[in-house]
Amino acid sequence: MNLSVRETAGLLQVSEKTIYRWIKQQAIPAYRVQDQYRFNRVEVLEWATSRRIEVSSELLREPEAEGQPIPSLIEAFEAGGVFYRVSGANRAGALFEVVQHLRLPDEVDRTFLLRVLLAREAIATTAIGDGIAIPHVRNPVVLHVRKPSISLCFLEKPIDYHALDGKPVDTLFTIISPTTRAHLHLMAKLAFVLRDPGVRKALARQAARPALLREIARAESKLVSAGPGMCNLAPPQACASSAQSSSPRVKARQARSRTRSH
Repeated sequence: MNLSVRETAGLLQVSEKTIYRWIKQQAIPAYRVQDQYRFNRVEVLEWATSRRIEVSSELLREPEAEGQPIPSLIEAFEAGGVFYRVSGANRAGALFEVVQHLRLPDEVDRTFLLRVLLAREAIATTAIGDGIAIPHVRNPVVLHVRKPSISLCFLEKPIDYHALDGKPVDTLFTIISPTTRAHLHLMAKLAFVLRDPGVRKALARQAARPALLREIARAESKLVSAGPGMCNLAPPQACASSAQSSSPRVKARQARSRTRSH
C-alpha cells in the first residue's frame, strides 16, 4: 500500500476528487489504513489497463530495484516460450495446463502457483478483451525466479474466461517476474504492443513463433517514439472500430489450420 490519494491522482492524470469518486463507487482497488486510503502500484496499473486509462511512466518506478536492468519483451518471451494447442475446457483447466508449460526452476511449486493464479482470477478476471487474458500472480516476488518471463499459450479451443466484453478467450500471456518493477514494465509494454494491428493479426492467426516474435519486436521498438512521459494501456479491442460486425480474430479462427505443428 505505497501510494496516497494524491500520488495516485497524479499517476492517473486525474483530480483527487475523481479518485475519491472511484473509491466511493468501488471502481478502483483501495485500502483503508489508519483512516487514509492507500493504493498498490501493481493493482493500479492492472486497473488502468482494464479501463484503457493512460498512466504516467512514474507508475513504473520501483526505487528498491532501480539498479536492475529493465527487461525487454523479447527477452521475456524467449525465456517463457510460445505454446500451441494447449488444452483446457474451462478457466481452471486451462490455467492448470498453462502452469505445466511454464519454464520454471525446479524449486518452484507449480501446485502453489496454480492456486495463486486461480485466487487472482477469483478477485477479478485477467481477461482484457478480444479473446486475450494475462493471468499473473499478484505479488511477483513470491516465486523467487531469477529473471522475468512471459509465456504465450494458444488454447486449442476458446473458453469462457468471464471477460468484460463477453468474448471467449484463446490467447493467454502469463507473466512471471522476480520484482514488482519488472512486473510493471512487462505489463505496460505488453499492453502497448497488444494495440498494434500487426501483433493482433499475428495473434489472431496464431502465427508461428519466429513470425510472432518479429511482430512483437517491431511493435516494442515503437515504445521509443511513444513519448517518455506516458504509457497508453489501451487493450486491443479499444483500437478496433465498433462498427465492425465481424472480428478478424473470429475470421482467423475459422480459417486456422489444425495441422500446424508446434
